[in-house]
Amino acid sequence: MSEVYQHSLEVAGGEALKLSDYEGKVLLIVNTASKCGFTPQYKGLEALHQEYKDKGLVIIGCPCNQFAGQEPASDQQINEFCELNFGVSFPLVAKLDVNGEQAHPLFNDLKQAAPGILGTKKIKWNFTKFLVSKDGKTVKRFAPKDKPESMRTAIEALL
Repeated sequence: MSEVYQHSLEVAGGEALKLSDYEGKVLLIVNTASKCGFTPQYKGLEALHQEYKDKGLVIIGCPCNQFAGQEPASDQQINEFCELNFGVSFPLVAKLDVNGEQAHPLFNDLKQAAPGILGTKKIKWNFTKFLVSKDGKTVKRFAPKDKPESMRTAIEALL
């Protein structure tokens, strides 16, 4: 089993979202925030979700408040905001850290497998996206400025 599948994430309410449940699917794991200049990317992520969910793509939003405090809301408020403003229907997990000592182990593995520009491991900002193949290998890191629709070719190649 790939390292990615060994992780679980907490969802609002404390339940576990086990990534092993998605073995054999293509994953797009994104650190998100509701008060960021990139927040409108939720719309593009939802469009990808609708287009490819029946072909095996799973998008997982991971709210994070580590970048300029742009995700101050509670998990429930985040879910309501995303559903109301962007129609988000893909899974959103409980708020977590992506950098530092309290970083979720999943993000440590993703950063190790797909470093950023010049080999940096740290996530620089909200809406950094990690594409994971059906066998659980982290294939590519996309920068915050990369719009969801620009990832279609990479996603299709893995589906």
